[in-house]
Amino acid sequence: MDIVDAIENRRSIRNFKRINVAEDILKEIFTYASYAPSHYMTESWQIKLYQDKGKESFIDEIMLSYQRIGLVASPLDEKSKKMILSMTEFLMKIPHHALIYFEKLDDPIRFEEEYASICAFIQNAQLVAWKYGVGMLWTITPYMHDKDFIKAIDLEPTKHKIAAVMQIGYPESIPPNKGRMPIDKKLEIISD
Repeated sequence: MDIVDAIENRRSIRNFKRINVAEDILKEIFTYASYAPSHYMTESWQIKLYQDKGKESFIDEIMLSYQRIGLVASPLDEKSKKMILSMTEFLMKIPHHALIYFEKLDDPIRFEEEYASICAFIQNAQLVAWKYGVGMLWTITPYMHDKDFIKAIDLEPTKHKIAAVMQIGYPESIPPNKGRMPIDKKLEIISD
C-alpha cells in the first residue's frame, strides 16, 4: 500500500469484528511504528496490550474510574448499573486495547518533545495497521488522568503519563471519507 494512499484512506474504526489480530502482526505494526521521529533517540513509548481475559481487569478499572470521577453515578443506581454493564460489554467486544504511556520528564520542553514523538508513533501504528487491514481508534479519555486508575494498572502517577489508549481490531465497517478542508484555509505563506 502506498503511504499517501494509507494517509488519505485510513479511518478511525469504532466497530470491530470479534476476532483477535495475530500477535506477530501486532508486533510488526508496533515495530514499524517505532520508526517515528524520536528526540535524542529515546523511543520513550511503552505499550500495555490488553486482550482476551487480560481485558477484564483493565475494563473493571475503567468502570471504577468512571464512578470516581463522576461520569457514572456512585453509589450505583439501576440506571448506572445498566450503563456500566453496557459500556463493559462494548469494551469487551473490542479485541485489543493498547495503552501507550511514557515516563514524565521535569523539563517542560523535553516533555513536549517526548509527547510529540509518541503521537508520531501512534499515527505510524495506525497507518501500518491499515496496511494489514487492521483498524484503530486513538482515544483520549478521562480515566487516563485518574491517579487511582494509573496505580491500578501498575504505573506510578508521579512517574508515568498515559498518552492514549488505542482500540484495535479488524473493522466491522469502515466509515466513509468525509474529506478535509482545503489546505489554503489553513496555510499562511510568508515570503518577506
